[in-house]
Formats: sequence, structure tokens, C-alpha cells
Amino acid sequence: MNPLKSITGTIVSGVVLALIIAYAMSSGQGQPIEWTVWFHVIAGITWIGLLYYFNFVQVPAVGQALADKDPGPAAINKYVAPLALLWFRWAALLTWLSGAAALGTLGIFGQAFSFENFSFAGSASVIGMGAWLGTIMLFNVWVLIWPNQKKILGMVEATPEEIASAKTVALMASRTNTLLSIPMLLGMTAFAHGLPF
Repeated sequence: MNPLKSITGTIVSGVVLALIIAYAMSSGQGQPIEWTVWFHVIAGITWIGLLYYFNFVQVPAVGQALADKDPGPAAINKYVAPLALLWFRWAALLTWLSGAAALGTLGIFGQAFSFENFSFAGSASVIGMGAWLGTIMLFNVWVLIWPNQKKILGMVEATPEEIASAKTVALMASRTNTLLSIPMLLGMTAFAHGLPF
């Protein structure tokens, strides 16, 4: 009964191990972490990790597979992409929801999402900038990337012209999210640790 033989067993074991370590080290060191923040970090790593996988690994690999034609992109597009996109879009939603919950728990939800952050004058402006970028990225996942990926992968009917257009829209939205992820991650980490300069 090795928990590492299933993803569920691995995740549950990781959570249990983290809780054991947290309990063992809870000798009053530092502030306790908010559960919403911890979950937000785990969901966010899943989301951004998949975003980077798509942009740095899968898109170039499919391009090479198309050129090679043996075995072709069928294996990736039929088996890998739908599962990766399932994790990707739900991780995006859970990241945003847990981030909003964390901002609420910290008592700064309104400050973070206020428009005063666009002047970078508010006390929550750094994390607010990250929250706004994350919101744009969530929109891109659910409104631009996912509907177009369904056309590309043949999950919905589309003409060749619609598929060609879908490839462009999905790629540009994904690349936009990759671009936005860098300052977004800066905003998320700088709130607790400060800006680099």
C-alpha cells in the first residue's frame, strides 16, 4: 500500500507530512501561516507550473511532432493536453478563489482590488497589482484559452479556418499569461518579502 503509486495518495501523504512538520516545528517561531495562503500557494504553483509546461515544453514539442509526423502530435493532443488542460483551468480557478479568500482573511481584499492600486499609493498596492494580473490571467484561461483549445483538440466541431484562428488566440492568450505571470509573482511575493529594489 505505497501511497506514491497514486496521485491521490501522494497528495494526501504530502499534506499529512506538511501538517506533521508544522506541528513539530510549532514552537512559537514566527507567525502562523493562514490556511488560505498555503492552499493558494499550492494551487498557484500547479497553475503556473502547467502554464510554463505548455509554453516551454508542449507547444515546442507539438511543433516538432508535426514536423516529424512519426508519431505525430496525436499522442500529446489526444492524451496529454486534455488532462493537462483540466488541471490547468481548475488550478487557475482555485488559485484565484483561494487568493481572494487569503486577501479576505488578511483583511485587505477591498484594498487589494481598489482602483487606488493603479497609482501604487495604497498599502496593498503590490499584492493588489498581483491580484489584478491574476484576475486577467484567470479570464484568459476560461474565456480565451479553454474554448479555443477545445476547437484545436477536436473536442468541439470547428472548421479548419476556426481551428487556425483558435490556435492563434489560444497561443497569444497563453503567452500573455506567461508574460503577466512574472510581474504577478513579484507582486505576490513582494507583499510579504519586499520589492527587489
